[in-house]
Amino acid sequence: MHHLPNPSAAAIWPPLRRFIAGEHRLGRFMARRRSTSACYEFFRFGVKQAWACLFGGIAVFLMIATWRFYPQDAPLARYDFLFLCMIAVQIALLAGRLESLEEAKVILIYHLVGTVMELFKTEVGSWIYPEPNFFRIGGVPLFSGFMYSCIGSYICRAWRLFDFEFTAHPRRLAFAALSVAIYVNFFSHHYMLDLRWLLFALAGWLLFRTRVYFRVWHEHRSMPLLLGLVLVTLFIWLSENIGTFTKIWIYPSQRHGWSMVSVDKIGSWFLLLIISYTLVSLINKPRERRVRSGRLSARSVASAAWRGPVTDNLCRFKALKPK
Repeated sequence: MHHLPNPSAAAIWPPLRRFIAGEHRLGRFMARRRSTSACYEFFRFGVKQAWACLFGGIAVFLMIATWRFYPQDAPLARYDFLFLCMIAVQIALLAGRLESLEEAKVILIYHLVGTVMELFKTEVGSWIYPEPNFFRIGGVPLFSGFMYSCIGSYICRAWRLFDFEFTAHPRRLAFAALSVAIYVNFFSHHYMLDLRWLLFALAGWLLFRTRVYFRVWHEHRSMPLLLGLVLVTLFIWLSENIGTFTKIWIYPSQRHGWSMVSVDKIGSWFLLLIISYTLVSLINKPRERRVRSGRLSARSVASAAWRGPVTDNLCRFKALKPK
């Protein structure tokens, strides 16, 4: 008995299900030639990444838009406007079932973890928020926690969109222990020896053999998980440069004029990403990739998907609807 290909990831979110049939027809057309098939898979990869970045992309857009257009004499402070906007976005994602309640809980936890660290870091002068506002604790506007939420949201959404599978994945208990050590070091290194190089080494040791398999179209591609985390870290660092350029927050070296954020911060964001990944793995148990007998090859599965009627897939997608 032949196994049908996995359903479209769009079936996860009800508002996108109506586009599945059209995308299936487009996929069948693009699959006729090797060149167009490769281009279409690359296009799908970009679209999926953009969709995974939805929450973070909105946050970056709001940072740029408010820096450029928000009135300085507005009754509502810019930071407060951003705070209310991000709350509205979070509610909209939940109401539109574009985010699950379990994911929202993990994102909220990371929001709180990030806010606590922000309180400490601003107190010791690592960075500042230069504008006054109402919704704040000490020197930290409450919207700042959403910047950490963006990272958690991206990992949650990418995990589902790309149907992650793993080989040689470390135990989650080991990740949790490493994350606790990382978080403690963010505070303790101001008073004692900075252990971040030891933490880098431990992260490399845990992840050295781990590969993540991700499905862009019909086949699963793979890459080292460590490399994937480094690439995500680079994008976070670029977003941080946007944040400081738009004066959402600034470092001491930027008080007299903007400059690129130090590359040293890439390491800090990598360690924070480990914490975020650990939290997400608590609700998305890493699925070990196995080769099962009787399965079709990836090429045969793809071929069956292109030839199969749209109605077969639609029936399977409907089965995913909550009852």
